[in-house]
Amino acid sequence: MIIKSIELADYRNYDCLSLQFDKGTNILYGDNAQGKTNILEAIFVSATTKSHRGAKDREIVGFGKEEAHIRTYLEKEGIETRVDMHLRKSKSKGIAIDGQKIKKAADLLGLCNVVFFSPEDLGIIKNGPSERRRFVDMELCQLDSFYLHNLNNYNRIINQRNKLLKDMYMSPDLRETLGVWDMQLASFGSKIIERRKLFGEQLNEIIYGIHKKLSGDREELVIHYEPDVSMEDFEEKLRANQERDIRAKMTSVGPHRDDFSFAVGDIDIRRYGSQGQQRTAALSLKLAEIELVKRITKDTPVLLLDDVLSELDSNRQNYLLNSIGDIQTIITCTGLEEFVNHRFEINKVLKVSEGTVVCMSNA
Repeated sequence: MIIKSIELADYRNYDCLSLQFDKGTNILYGDNAQGKTNILEAIFVSATTKSHRGAKDREIVGFGKEEAHIRTYLEKEGIETRVDMHLRKSKSKGIAIDGQKIKKAADLLGLCNVVFFSPEDLGIIKNGPSERRRFVDMELCQLDSFYLHNLNNYNRIINQRNKLLKDMYMSPDLRETLGVWDMQLASFGSKIIERRKLFGEQLNEIIYGIHKKLSGDREELVIHYEPDVSMEDFEEKLRANQERDIRAKMTSVGPHRDDFSFAVGDIDIRRYGSQGQQRTAALSLKLAEIELVKRITKDTPVLLLDDVLSELDSNRQNYLLNSIGDIQTIITCTGLEEFVNHRFEINKVLKVSEGTVVCMSNA
């Protein structure tokens, strides 16, 4: 799968933009705060319905405007697909595939798989559990529509259960309905736990070899899934913690508190690894993500690299760029000098300046 082109209207700092991409390596370069990342964000939104930044639709719509539009043309095996996305400040977004409106995000997810790598991702190992869960959820939602269904239902039910816990302060008799929510939460939550466990196993099969090469055969990285609660005793733990949950007015157990650890030998590098170890592990994780998408979908993802090369040393840069291979890649950077010494093919160069984009060269 490749992205042939994208058109933006009133999207962040772009009033009107139309861009064509090469199927190989595309460079977007320019000074900071010119709109390079906004283009990558638009691609990510058109593939996943969400901003990689966690931004709301109203924050994406251009200043002083009420709505924004993204039109993306995809191509797979010679067949072109058009995705239209209508973002509105005060309403939910509208999505159409080849002119046909869709009602659920699940109908779009997986059409075009994207892997987004930004400097913030280099902190995924050392930062809090929520970032690691978000990484896992974003990838699994693209790869597995059942996971998306279960996660959406789990989040909906946990919000309703938390509201019930708050309402019980004024209406204690509501407690008798708590068991109904617990049963549903355990049902969907158990399926999430099961899929995350498999995801960890699948990543481990791939990341071991990648990390060993990246570390010069010095380190062996292993990912451990750390579920907050097991599938078997989830509902029992919910019942056992009801009193605590009522006092705290929130649900204290479940996969919304899961984590993943990263171990080199006996060392948990989340807490005790050097910055270099943590960065190498984060890069290994992203490269493993690319390979996992290939294996599961039998297709190549689109790789979005947002100014990440400037954060990596030359060895890690070379490894990343040499790993791109046959993947369509769109890279943002502040200057082309980063690529002068790299012996890899650049197919298209685009200069971004104050919300305008000019093509500087084509292969």
